[in-house]
Amino acid sequence: MIQALPEGVRVRLLHSVYGDPHAAAELVTLLSDRQSAGLDPLPTEPASLAPQLLRALRAEIRSLPDDTRLLLLLAAADQYPVATHAFSRAATAARLDTRPLERAETAGVAHFGTGGVVFRDTWTRIAAYESGSPADRRDVHRLLARVLHGDGESPRRSWHRGAGALGPSARLVAELRGAAGKARRTGQPALARALLERAAALCPDPAERSRLVTRAAADAWQAGDGDRARRLVADGTADDALPGLFALRAGNATEAFDALLGAVAQRARPGRRNDPPDGDGDGDGDGTSGDRGRSGDTGRSGDTGRSGGKGVPFDPAAHLLARATEAAVYTGDLRRCREAARMAERLGVASPGTLGGLAAAFEGRYEDARDLLQAAAGRCGPGGDPTLLVHAGIASLMLGDHTRAATATLRAAASARARGATGAQAQAMEFRAYADFWTGRPQAGRAAATEALHQAYATGQDNGACHLRAALAMFAAITGDADVCREQAAAARSYALARGLGLPAALAQWALAFLDLTDGRFAGAAARLRALAGFGPGHGHRAIRHLATPHYVEAAVRTGDTRIARAAHADYHRWATAVRSPDDLALSARCRALLAPGEEAVEHYRTALALHARGTRDFERARTELLFGSALRRLRHRTEARDRLHSALEAFDHFGAPHCAARARAELRALGVPAAPTHSVDPAARLTAQQLLVARMVAEGATNREIAARLALSPRTIDHHLRGVFTRLGIRSRIDLVRLIAGSEVP
Repeated sequence: MIQALPEGVRVRLLHSVYGDPHAAAELVTLLSDRQSAGLDPLPTEPASLAPQLLRALRAEIRSLPDDTRLLLLLAAADQYPVATHAFSRAATAARLDTRPLERAETAGVAHFGTGGVVFRDTWTRIAAYESGSPADRRDVHRLLARVLHGDGESPRRSWHRGAGALGPSARLVAELRGAAGKARRTGQPALARALLERAAALCPDPAERSRLVTRAAADAWQAGDGDRARRLVADGTADDALPGLFALRAGNATEAFDALLGAVAQRARPGRRNDPPDGDGDGDGDGTSGDRGRSGDTGRSGDTGRSGGKGVPFDPAAHLLARATEAAVYTGDLRRCREAARMAERLGVASPGTLGGLAAAFEGRYEDARDLLQAAAGRCGPGGDPTLLVHAGIASLMLGDHTRAATATLRAAASARARGATGAQAQAMEFRAYADFWTGRPQAGRAAATEALHQAYATGQDNGACHLRAALAMFAAITGDADVCREQAAAARSYALARGLGLPAALAQWALAFLDLTDGRFAGAAARLRALAGFGPGHGHRAIRHLATPHYVEAAVRTGDTRIARAAHADYHRWATAVRSPDDLALSARCRALLAPGEEAVEHYRTALALHARGTRDFERARTELLFGSALRRLRHRTEARDRLHSALEAFDHFGAPHCAARARAELRALGVPAAPTHSVDPAARLTAQQLLVARMVAEGATNREIAARLALSPRTIDHHLRGVFTRLGIRSRIDLVRLIAGSEVP
């Protein structure tokens, strides 16, 4: 039954039950139809996740002696739901004899060592805590609070004080609220969420309690607990920001844009208070109710950091405007960027450079777009706000600066990791995939995107997962893994079109078109690419046109219908000239060569290769050499044609693109020149990147179904890959494969 769930629901379900198969099987039967479809959040409380399993475990705990159960309760309270690492100190302070824990070890429930008590599994630890009476739980929490007095332990001490409280207490609420701010500033949003939830439970003021729950929802989202965040926000104050953010990452992108832009307008109203509800001047960077930002977090090298710059307070309206910009990017309808830019100007809200740059590009003001995007790209210093760094990466990609894009997105992921913002790490890797793609690193890019895909699903960011699946389709198109490309593209397009996600839908379409192009289906490629390469002001997504136009020109030339392609190239060249990107100018020169007759094309190809030498898009450089070598062969320049084709062949073999290498070999055969051998004793040289990955997993003992789950593919596709592996390696069984992989030095 678990396998029948959508991928995102399946990953989150397994994550919520700590990977326990028995708990997962039980939870599946408890889900509503809307939860099974991913429309409503999954349960988050243990009693709702696996009640039967917990009942059995509680009975096991209660069969132990009282003194053993008390020690297990103390250990569980020290670890769940907040880890405080104070069991030994508490046991010493209370003069508790730890020898009764031997009974727990004999029963296989837990064992005691130098690092403390280690439970058999997470569910046993939860059962040990829940088997205690309310009075006993309060007592052990108070004991733990008394021994937590070290540097940095005050938030956890406050947690135990709150957990040990008998009833509502305004004083404890204030303490917990302040402790949450400290936890947030030290990159612990999960702890901040727990503190605020406890503060809400103790709060006597309904309005304040609602605000605390809303802020707890924001912290839960930051920590990557999307299901808990969505449940909490339903119980908090009315606030467009969080629902807008949820829609941006897991809902309809158009609705996300409208909600986020509405939240911008609310926060930009004169007299609107932006004081955080915890009163400590802290924010989490999501722009939700009351966020001011992390004071003193200034960033470097042009990056303004979370606070917006040294001495400049965090502006919630500006931050939400940045998220609205992301929604516009995801929709693929950049008219919305112009709409947002005009609202920002009217309200006096500082616009992110990406917003102004995209709006200017949409209107055909390419030089203005360049200047605005360069300003945004420059804000990529280490340690800054992950959102600003992601925007720096987006701007760098638009400018064709893939080195800076890689730097910005890696720093965004590192900054998110340091802040405990688990969800933001996956988003940063979405855009890192482009840098890997454009610089011809399909294997590394695919591995990073696969890891980020799992993280996106686990944190409830299904829109991000859709974007990553489109990226995986693109990598598969480069490496010639046709079945994987089609499967990932179909999944991405199906999800994207239902939620207004124009960007991943278009990327998936490009991947299919590139497959058509490299396999010689030029009419099909031209048909797919024509719409993506729409040209001129007001036509389509600049990033998609940027990606599609050079390949559309190539496909159109092959079909003999170049009228629209020439106009698309003219607009592409104007953009490349404005942004001064060597890679874009190289591809523009290649387009000129393709569109030029006979010998006239030769100089354009030489210009393209000279520009490629100054850029970073090595895969496209190899494709330019292939096209140039083919043109030289037709012009009977045999010697140079041979050299260009051999160079392209070597590059394609290096990139793991066998279908492109096959074209180079075909050109060499037509030239009457022997190509490099197609086989090698090394499996890595015989297999595509995806086949090699599957082969390694099989050699490690994984089943087809396990491999499919890890790679987000169907078992049928894995079976197809495995048959391809057997054919290419000349073997007939898994045993042969294990021996071959073990006997070779596969890197």
